[in-house]
Amino acid sequence: MAKLLIDLIETVDNISNKIIKGKNGYYLPKITSDQLSFERQLQGFSGESSPDSKLNVTIKKSQTHLLGEQEHAGYWAGVLEGDVALTAEYLMLMHFLKRIDTRKQEKAIRYIIRKQEKDGGWSIYHDGFSDISISVKCYFALKLAGHSNEEPYMKKARECILRLGGIMKCNTFTKIYLAIFGQFDWRGIPALPVEIILLPKFFYFNIYEMSYWSRCIVVPLGIIMANRPRSFIGDKAALDELYVIPKSKVSYRLKRDQNRLTIKNMFINFDTLLRRYENQPIQSLRKMAIDKAEKWMLERLEKSGGLGAIWPSMVNSLMAMKCLGYKDGNPVVEKAIEDIEHLAVHDHDTMFLQPCVSPVWDTPWAIMALLKSGLPNDHPALVNAGEWMLEKEVKSFGDWSMKNPVKEPSGWYFQHANEFYPDNDDAAVVMMSLQLLDLPDKERKKQAILRGFKWLMGMQCNDGGWGSFDKNNNRTILNNIPFADWNALLDPSTSDLTARVLDLMGKLGYDMEFSPAKKAIKFLKKEQEKNGSWFGRWGTNYVYGTWSVLSGLHSIKEDMTKDYVRKAASWLIDFQNEDGGWGETCKSYWDTSLSAMGRSTASQTSWAILALLCTEEKDSDAVKKGIEYLINTQKEDGTWDEEEFTGTGFPKIFYLRYHMYRSYFPLLALSRYRNLIE
Repeated sequence: MAKLLIDLIETVDNISNKIIKGKNGYYLPKITSDQLSFERQLQGFSGESSPDSKLNVTIKKSQTHLLGEQEHAGYWAGVLEGDVALTAEYLMLMHFLKRIDTRKQEKAIRYIIRKQEKDGGWSIYHDGFSDISISVKCYFALKLAGHSNEEPYMKKARECILRLGGIMKCNTFTKIYLAIFGQFDWRGIPALPVEIILLPKFFYFNIYEMSYWSRCIVVPLGIIMANRPRSFIGDKAALDELYVIPKSKVSYRLKRDQNRLTIKNMFINFDTLLRRYENQPIQSLRKMAIDKAEKWMLERLEKSGGLGAIWPSMVNSLMAMKCLGYKDGNPVVEKAIEDIEHLAVHDHDTMFLQPCVSPVWDTPWAIMALLKSGLPNDHPALVNAGEWMLEKEVKSFGDWSMKNPVKEPSGWYFQHANEFYPDNDDAAVVMMSLQLLDLPDKERKKQAILRGFKWLMGMQCNDGGWGSFDKNNNRTILNNIPFADWNALLDPSTSDLTARVLDLMGKLGYDMEFSPAKKAIKFLKKEQEKNGSWFGRWGTNYVYGTWSVLSGLHSIKEDMTKDYVRKAASWLIDFQNEDGGWGETCKSYWDTSLSAMGRSTASQTSWAILALLCTEEKDSDAVKKGIEYLINTQKEDGTWDEEEFTGTGFPKIFYLRYHMYRSYFPLLALSRYRNLIE
């Protein structure tokens, strides 16, 4: 009888919470049989959220798995998988250095062959379309490893490459690597004079007007192109068969717009002049530039896991050192090789290379998910993680200080070590997680957050938004420079970064009256798409951007009943898949009509749920169905399958699969939902 009375009281309470005021009085919303059935499943058919309910069991399994993934030092770091080109480039680098480990080469080759698409090429993301530059690199790596071009998989690859236009359609970086091995003519590569490092900071174009990653790629590349090294590989690995027309008849002139008076043509004309200079440089000026580039590079190798701690610049810096005459055994060379080897991921018969590692990104998200799941804020695992993050605070001035004149350096970077390049996204998430933890040294934590917040406010751009690593890095005209065809020369303000900083402001007690918040909200309103969504720069794509913005707005105490917020929530609900999940293909970066369309994934479903929980739709059927999807698709080990690339490195160029996204984001979404319904 007592149990019956409790159930009756809870039923009345639940009904009173769901009464809706209409024009003609009060009424209850219609509850479907599916909805009632699902709510009973969540509650274990007991009328309450029992410890053994499906929701609680799912959360507990996920929590246990995530705790088991923590490293002894206190951090979390999932595998960060990029495309197969990284593994091909690794093999190319080892052949350039004449340091070939046959066992590793065999494992890498098996990985490359397994990643080949049905049409013979290789893609930049899971189940994507074949990309010409990546396909050429993979084909070349196979030939360097001794694979005959008569093998069936090689014939298939060659047919695909020629169908895509052959070597001449590759991007500039690919052509440079091929030129180093004598498989492309240096005449066909746009100018990149090392002398650009001498341009003063007040020039409209100088290296500090490039994004951090471009800067770290371009400086050592300038040394390489000034030396034009040649690695002899023999005829067996030659790529003559990948030219659509005979190599001897190729024209290396850059393609111009038909209208002569375009910015692109202006840069091509300037490139022609620079290439003439590169053929006959002023030797004293060139020596000065190479010396300065070498010094710049060596300074940034200190306190770093490789130059910029990211793949292309790490490779380029090593090649540049060899061009400058650094010998094997030199501590700087050996450290650079060691940093690259640390990026390798091995299993029993394959090996691939990560573009970098992500411990300072994975750790705070894991902390917040575990806290939401019920761990106390002084749990030993979380305290250990918090202490580890405090050690990762930046203590010295980096390139960012050119435009952010704070008195004390701060911030957090993405990798284990990258002192010159903290990023705004990591800094915001680290501070959000730190302020939730009960750490032994409370004053140390407080001061770290204070320094970090001051630094982060100094990184706000003039447009009200935040970029990733630099301030006001937005001179879009520079994207027309011919060598910048990787489409990521700049680091402008983006919606997801701006919203993350808003989220931090709210977590620290600020509201919409705070001046930086006002500017940020104005920026976000301007960036909203017509359909109500927001573009996702660092996650795929509009689902990620929309979640980021709605979370930030909710945290800063925006009125979540406003029309522009409702429009975003409605957009998310409209694109929910029939299975209850959400998904979005990387193709949405090319075709916006594909936004929020794709096979359901655990991470994208979690982002959509977390976004809707910030709005009036927190009690909607869409949220419940999303939760049901996560419950039904969880594996026995407490995680979820997710082969899709839901992280974005550079739109249309490079994508990422964060292996831990399928662990901490679902746990965060499930736990937040449970906390709300309880």
